[in-house]
Amino acid sequence: MTQLTIITTQNVAINFENASIGERILAFVLDMIIKALYAIAVFFIIHTFNLNYFLNQLDNWSSSAIYLLVFIPVIFYTLFFEIFTQGRTPGKMALKIKVIKIDGYQAQVGDYMIRWVFRLIDILISSGVIGLISIMTTDKKQRLGDLVAGTAVISTKQRFTLSQSIFQEVPSEYIPTYPQVVLLTDEDIRIIKEAVRNVRLNNDKKLLDQLTKKVESVIGVPNKSETQLKFIDTILADYNHLTLLM
Repeated sequence: MTQLTIITTQNVAINFENASIGERILAFVLDMIIKALYAIAVFFIIHTFNLNYFLNQLDNWSSSAIYLLVFIPVIFYTLFFEIFTQGRTPGKMALKIKVIKIDGYQAQVGDYMIRWVFRLIDILISSGVIGLISIMTTDKKQRLGDLVAGTAVISTKQRFTLSQSIFQEVPSEYIPTYPQVVLLTDEDIRIIKEAVRNVRLNNDKKLLDQLTKKVESVIGVPNKSETQLKFIDTILADYNHLTLLM
């Protein structure tokens, strides 16, 4: 499975796994099943309450307008869910995949609208062929709608080990060096830990320097440690010690 690297607003590089073609297809199938069940329910209600008689009394424009109104949830299904559940549809939720911006920002309404409009080309008009070809031939596994919107679909399945979580063992007699770490959030700590992991794996001194400066600016205290890496390790230990006491 390929990886997508984004730079967050904190100038921290984070790697995500692109959703596989199989995951995206299965999510699409699950969403189609949900929409089909909705359509079946609508026709069942129409038949049960003999609404066909009422609809047949209307002119073609009026009956078409009513059908269009009833099927709005199907038409705007993907757009609605991706906007209000931050890049997920029920199918994507089940497969634990979601839409994100490739620049590290949360995708916005306009981005989801672009993806939704391009479904006409990627999926409907081409029966999915164009979308599949685009996903298979682009580095970030993007269909045309993703390329235009600047988005990608990633896997959110977490493969955490204890060292990757925000928690780590700290001796009970530990004395914090930077009590200002309480200004950080759990999400900040997750980002810091992921960045440190990348620093150690790739010996990325530039990333370490960016991370150090960002942490210094947030907590309002300069690095007092011998090295930048020692400073970050101390920040993580201080945070764990102080938040566990709260």
